[in-house]
Amino acid sequence: MDEYRGQKVLITGGLGFIGSNLAIRLVQTGASVTILDSFDPTCGANYFNIEPIRNDVEMVEGDSCDLALVRGLVRGKGYIFNLAGHVSHIESMEDPFADLQMNVVAPLTVLEASKHENREARIVYSGTRQAYGRPESLPLLETQVLKPIDVNGVNKLAGEWYHMVYYRAHGIRTISLRLVNTYGPRQLVKHAKQGFVGWFIKQAMVGAEIQVFGDGQQLRGFNYVDDVVDALLIAGANDSILGDYFNLGGADPIPLETFVKVLLSITGRGSYRIVPFPAERRAIDIGSVYTSFAKFNSATGWMPRVSLEEGLARTVDYYQRYQAHYW
Repeated sequence: MDEYRGQKVLITGGLGFIGSNLAIRLVQTGASVTILDSFDPTCGANYFNIEPIRNDVEMVEGDSCDLALVRGLVRGKGYIFNLAGHVSHIESMEDPFADLQMNVVAPLTVLEASKHENREARIVYSGTRQAYGRPESLPLLETQVLKPIDVNGVNKLAGEWYHMVYYRAHGIRTISLRLVNTYGPRQLVKHAKQGFVGWFIKQAMVGAEIQVFGDGQQLRGFNYVDDVVDALLIAGANDSILGDYFNLGGADPIPLETFVKVLLSITGRGSYRIVPFPAERRAIDIGSVYTSFAKFNSATGWMPRVSLEEGLARTVDYYQRYQAHYW
């Protein structure tokens, strides 16, 4: 963490789930943090997410696609965490152009601005496991052919590969981490459009019935947000992995039904029912999928440290205290 003390850092999408947790950690270590967020209502931006540091960050409300704005913001920054984007698979199929704008044009704008204003910055991009599509074998390795099956996967993959191109063509120091199902405090829980995890947590806490699609035995990998923040910070501070991409992932794959049972045991409320897939979700379902983080572990030593039980307990406790800001 000494790498970040006294450094100027830009986080795009910093009012969202992962960005806000990252911003809090950086401020705690003595970094000077600027947050850029469009406050798009379809995303997870929430001013309460940065409540612990609201007087300690520079907050800029604006669009990451605004090249003139971003050129000004990247100047003088030692680190840029390129996190702004859409994560909804269903919404990407309903409005592919909006997803293209946020997941391709926005990260490309950050890269182009850095090319003109700050080629020395280290840029960490939040990619996704969704870029692989349906797995050919498990666990997913970085060597698998990429065959995304929805618009969001295609666009996030394009965003990632722009980072690889700008490293090779322009010498900009980029890294991409392919995230899996991340959960924890400050996650959007109002609806299921940005993933099932936050929605399941809210449903369990209010005592509702959780609907698990399919047979409930689909395997998934999960990462608690603190582990993901660790990975982002490690990636930004490690010169040996520049211009490369890495999977994150959980310690063990977990069936969805097991995830729900653990969650319900922690909340002491709610129930669940196995239901058939809706047609629009079945078309882009990938079945069981989980990734190996061995490549990133070998390069940096990172590994997930927070168990599912501990992570869900921390998450439920957070929403019990602050649910008025999230429900």
